[in-house]
Amino acid sequence: MAGTSEQQLREEPGVSAAGRNGQQSGQHVAGEDEVVDLCRDLIRIDTSNYGDHSGPGERKAAEYVAEKLAEVGLEPQIFESHPGRASTVARIEGEDPSRPALLIHGHTDVVPANAQDWTHHPFSGEIADGCVWGRGAVDMKDMDAMTLAVVRDRMRSGRKPPRDIVLAFLADEEAGGTYGARHLVDNHPGLFEGVTEAIGEVGGFSFTVNENLRLYLIETAQKGMHWMRLTVDGTAGHGSMTNKDNAITELCEAVGRLGRYEWPVRVTKTVRSFLDELSDALGTELDPEDMDATLAKLGGIAKMVGATLRNSAAPTMLGAGYKVNVIPGQATAHVDGRFLPGYEEEFLADLDRILGPRVKREDVHGDKALETDFDGKLVDAMQLALKAEDPIARAVPYMLSGGTDAKSFDDLGIRCFGFAPLQLPPELDFAGMFHGVDERVPTEGLKFGVRVLDRFIDAS
Repeated sequence: MAGTSEQQLREEPGVSAAGRNGQQSGQHVAGEDEVVDLCRDLIRIDTSNYGDHSGPGERKAAEYVAEKLAEVGLEPQIFESHPGRASTVARIEGEDPSRPALLIHGHTDVVPANAQDWTHHPFSGEIADGCVWGRGAVDMKDMDAMTLAVVRDRMRSGRKPPRDIVLAFLADEEAGGTYGARHLVDNHPGLFEGVTEAIGEVGGFSFTVNENLRLYLIETAQKGMHWMRLTVDGTAGHGSMTNKDNAITELCEAVGRLGRYEWPVRVTKTVRSFLDELSDALGTELDPEDMDATLAKLGGIAKMVGATLRNSAAPTMLGAGYKVNVIPGQATAHVDGRFLPGYEEEFLADLDRILGPRVKREDVHGDKALETDFDGKLVDAMQLALKAEDPIARAVPYMLSGGTDAKSFDDLGIRCFGFAPLQLPPELDFAGMFHGVDERVPTEGLKFGVRVLDRFIDAS
């Protein structure tokens, strides 16, 4: 990993209207006026992460964020862990600096996108059908934009948060965070001094049950990961000859067994709480052992929730051979493995049993599972902020099937939640937007998020 370069940007704070108090539901917040443009600007900065350093990197996005923060009087720092791989961090002084600090984090990198597959160019930030379209619209330049909009408004109006807030806009989350959150935690832990709690991505989004109830899913747990390479060695030879030690055959049979395996249902504390809340909301019992019936009642979030009931291992890449008439001596595959909190040992044992003795397994990237309780003042602040902007809101805990930078911050003893509030139309396939084609976020959802985050900061 290359050395770290750090840049501080300073500018005199801006001035605007005085702060507001005692908001009524739906009251306008100045940050709403720029959140859509901020989101569009960020989407237009291509930060595609290919899992190596072949992409454009996050430096331009880091500089953009730093400039927006410096304009309102903050002193952001840019940390570059490798040429072009940059993160931006800033600290806001609170009314009571003796209180534990809050971290608000987001990542600026995105997964790649093929423009030919999209209705609107993935890096255009186009507005159509009431949405901002583009790669990163929900994962997660929407939250980056909402955070910037809220912070800029509060700084201009001189409204200090109740306690210190650390802002982190991070590189490399989509490839495990090695050059972003992990780099900062390992090399610059002092940036997060005094931080005890954090909010980040993939939580706080709405699921409309009926006209009288909207659930907002708060991420309190996430599966652990084992991204792995599978290798089988065999006997190389001529393609025209019989070969009972063909590496490709052996590997494909093992990968086929893995891909078709039905992992047993394991109901964790968070999933049990979520299903209980949802059962109450729907007025019907949800049985995790009856997957088809349970998921049929969950609509657009079925994919996201269904993946939290089991460990999983999805084959994603295959590689072998260099000529059609040559049997190669080795074949490889890559697998995205995810395990539930408390079930890593079971997952690995099942994995080795399914693959068999001929398959060599090695981790490409691994990280732990996380789980925290759905309680405390921070959770109360989320509930209050959502309810103030949406009277039919009810916050409920859920588990994320993927992973976030929270895994790195957990190493510092920081209690992490997914809370990037969005009120969504019931028909929008939100779960399908993540890493999908035609990713987009409603403009009204962005404005809603600004109002909720602003209230949340005051209540936290």
